[in-house]
Amino acid sequence: MKKSLLALAVLGAYAGVASAQSSVTLYGTLDVNGRYVKADGQDRRLSEATDGINSSQLGFRGVEDLGGGLKAGFTLLSGVNPNAGTANSKFWNRRSTVSLFGNWGEIRLGRDYTPDFWNQTIFDAFGTNGLGSSLNVRRIGAPVGQGLYAGTRRDNSIGYFLPSNLGGFYGQAMTASAYGSGTTPTADQFGRYFGLRGGFAAGPFDVALAYANQRRNDVIQSGSTRKQDTWNIGGSWDFGVAKIMGYYDHEKMDTLPSDNKEDVWHISGVIPFGQSEVHAGYTHSKLTPPSGPDNSLDQFAATYQYNLSKRTAVYATASRLSNKDQTTFALPGAAGPTSKSGKSSGAEFGLRHFF
Repeated sequence: MKKSLLALAVLGAYAGVASAQSSVTLYGTLDVNGRYVKADGQDRRLSEATDGINSSQLGFRGVEDLGGGLKAGFTLLSGVNPNAGTANSKFWNRRSTVSLFGNWGEIRLGRDYTPDFWNQTIFDAFGTNGLGSSLNVRRIGAPVGQGLYAGTRRDNSIGYFLPSNLGGFYGQAMTASAYGSGTTPTADQFGRYFGLRGGFAAGPFDVALAYANQRRNDVIQSGSTRKQDTWNIGGSWDFGVAKIMGYYDHEKMDTLPSDNKEDVWHISGVIPFGQSEVHAGYTHSKLTPPSGPDNSLDQFAATYQYNLSKRTAVYATASRLSNKDQTTFALPGAAGPTSKSGKSSGAEFGLRHFF
């Protein structure tokens, strides 16, 4: 009750009037860890980091019953950095959406997760967080000069979600516009986007397929833009004593003189026992560039998590990333890239709390 009243007060301060929501909830996650990372050819680095097993965030969620089976709702999620007491430059960077719900499903507008990203995070035992994230090996996906994979969210999106009463079948579609070629592209707005995802879940089994196409604004040379196609399939099976999951993701980007392609394979699992959990996984990426030989890299990672309660956990993660051929990738937090065909290893020890 206190959380709902506080959320109403905060939102009322933004709007200048009292909220008329049927229910408003304040919630969030704080995850801070100490991290050690070493990359071949670089000095070791010790740091305090965030998001080792969950993403640190502050959220507001509200629902209003409009009658006749129709509801309106919103979600606002801001990424926070509890190690430094700061927020991100885009305050509602994780999600900012407004929705209409009915027996026919949900229409959602705003900044949201992409359909093709869901298969990568849901079927990753590390939830694409920390040193164990399968996205640590991803290379295709970010605008020129902006680092690694950036396909998690899109601004300016319109989405539709199927209703939840379809006997285990689920699905969504999303389209999103760009800000125009005259605007410097960022990770969440670099081109027109269209994506689909559909799946089936029943008992211990879950499988889903996703496809996305986007026309990027970052120009390779005068008169040309990049087109990127993504498709992936993921699944999981909960055996009770262990939950096994994995996905395959294929990326194709139009480049000159030929296409750039990347294939990512990931398999992982969660073994719960008592108040403890062990997460372990392997990820492999193979990049086929426009010229030159194929190159690849591998990552092995494991996490031990001890749940002090339903909300609070302590954890330790160890990870090792191995480059092959001419690749020079390093784990997050490293002082810089590795030497060619080098290795990067790291560990983090942290505390996570939900509220």
